[in-house]
Amino acid sequence: MAETLIKDADVIVTMDDHRRELQRADLLIRDGVITEVGQGLRAEKATVFNAGGKIVTPGLVNTHHHLYQTLTRAVPGAQDALLFGWLQRLYPIWARFGPEEMFVSAQVGLAELALSGCTLTSDHLYLYPNGARLDDTIAAAQEVGMRFHATRGAMSIGESDGGLPPDALVENERAILEDSIRVIDAFHDPDPGAMVRVGVAPCSPFSVSRDLMRDAAVLARDKGVMMHTHLAENDEDIAYSLAKFGCRPGQYAEDLGWTGADVWHAHCVKLDGQEIDLFARSRTGVAHCPCSNCRLGSGIAPIRQMRDAGVPVGLGVDGSASNDIGNLVAEARQAMLLQRVQNGADAMSAREALEIATRGGAQVLGRDDCGQLAVGKRADIAIWNAQAVENAGSWDPAALLLAGPAKVDALFVEGRQIVAEGQMITIDMGRLIARQNSLAAKLAS
Repeated sequence: MAETLIKDADVIVTMDDHRRELQRADLLIRDGVITEVGQGLRAEKATVFNAGGKIVTPGLVNTHHHLYQTLTRAVPGAQDALLFGWLQRLYPIWARFGPEEMFVSAQVGLAELALSGCTLTSDHLYLYPNGARLDDTIAAAQEVGMRFHATRGAMSIGESDGGLPPDALVENERAILEDSIRVIDAFHDPDPGAMVRVGVAPCSPFSVSRDLMRDAAVLARDKGVMMHTHLAENDEDIAYSLAKFGCRPGQYAEDLGWTGADVWHAHCVKLDGQEIDLFARSRTGVAHCPCSNCRLGSGIAPIRQMRDAGVPVGLGVDGSASNDIGNLVAEARQAMLLQRVQNGADAMSAREALEIATRGGAQVLGRDDCGQLAVGKRADIAIWNAQAVENAGSWDPAALLLAGPAKVDALFVEGRQIVAEGQMITIDMGRLIARQNSLAAKLAS
């Protein structure tokens, strides 16, 4: 029986049902599960982690990413483009990826997330050139030690059929569905505490057919897995939906079975009031990606209105070709600031932003076993240095989002430590970064 006692934290921000914040408190982990939270805990056989001078929070949850894009940061010609032009610049580069590019870029992205306090991430992989498979990213997550919600994305409508992606990057729809069944059967774990889950995720309404969207929803519900796609990301997206489908994205999603508690959509920057009400009634989740939305000039998602209506909202860093970083605690700060820009200084507190980054993301991904520090929940724990220069002079734990630090001191996933003293301990970062840079240079040349 493996036990760890996190001892004497300055404050534990539990995000439990009562939103307790405990001063000079302890937390006991046994076999990957939190068994006690409080002051003065004792466990004679436990490994003790001294958390004096630290802030302890639930591990952060990332609800939308494209990990492969860490190989294409700051690409000339894509740095200042809107969404559709950005995609058209990058598609030909991504077409040259293979299994190694997928594996290495995923490990880099996962490590970057972990160092920003993230313990659970989804990934939306929707292109599979040159023999790449979803298996490559799952293997990367297993080595890093992060909890992983992989999604089997897809594109099926190429340029010759009026779609946006080049024909070389699209797949046959029957093959897409067959491979979705394969990866679900091979990797999806529905049980509490699962380290790997798999979802079904056609890329977007402008890269797959109505039939594939509908069939993917039927398949996902037959298999009992979640569904994910991009929706209502910017004005171009809305115009495309109106021109091609004769309706707004929310109606398109509803008509094809893409609403419900087993569905979450990325971005949703341009949802209108009726669509927000639809998502609230159906408990359809939203992955809010504020930095990417800023970078691509897409706009500010109406998160205040969504939250007030009861829409489940989590955070996503999105791909590193559009962010271009994968720092989830920085994403939470950006979400808070943008809602204040849009709605006033009292529109979103630091504590609400942290809640969206933890409990909110766990809810969106269907993980009621994660996202809070409470007895019976999984031991996914982020520990932050409250003595760092960014925190010096702070009066309140809210400083974590208002000031910093933006890098975690220690990180536990399922009770296993994967970050210590601000460094990854499960993988060789020097070697990984060198390989990533080598692959990027080859793509650039």
